[in-house]
Amino acid sequence: MKHRKLKNSELNRISLTDFKSGDKTPLIVILDNIRSLNNIGSVFRTCDAFAIEKVYLCGITAQPPHKDIHKTALGATDSVAWEYVEDMLTLINRLKADGVKIASIEQAENSVMLQDFIVEKDQKYAVVFGNEVKGVQQTVVDASDYCIEIPQYGTKHSLNISVSCGVVCWDLFKKMRL
Repeated sequence: MKHRKLKNSELNRISLTDFKSGDKTPLIVILDNIRSLNNIGSVFRTCDAFAIEKVYLCGITAQPPHKDIHKTALGATDSVAWEYVEDMLTLINRLKADGVKIASIEQAENSVMLQDFIVEKDQKYAVVFGNEVKGVQQTVVDASDYCIEIPQYGTKHSLNISVSCGVVCWDLFKKMRL
């Protein structure tokens, strides 16, 4: 079997208007104290790919518009809903009051491996990705309903934040929508 790369015109891309009004994955991505603007842009692109409901930017995480975010987001900051909230615990309390379950993506005692995490039907989740060096703050881990860990079998046990977001969003997207 031969494979031919598809042209951009063959990708059945939807319009920005159709994306914004379309069905979303009941998943929220929270970036807490992310330093790299390229990582932020990459996360926006991932969230666009999986029709994630919203992105929250917290702490020192930069906000669009910014040329270095735009460089990797490629316009996804226009398609994906986002909001800046300075304080993580304020946001977590607000989301919990709305019935959202919070999951920190972190290596922690009693964490659930990503492949073993069971998604409840009709439940909305928010996943928290922490700082590139320090990870998710302990106070945020303490306030979370779950800690989900990405299994790793190499010597580093460390993934780039944008890679972690892609892995987690794909796994949860499959469990929620496919």
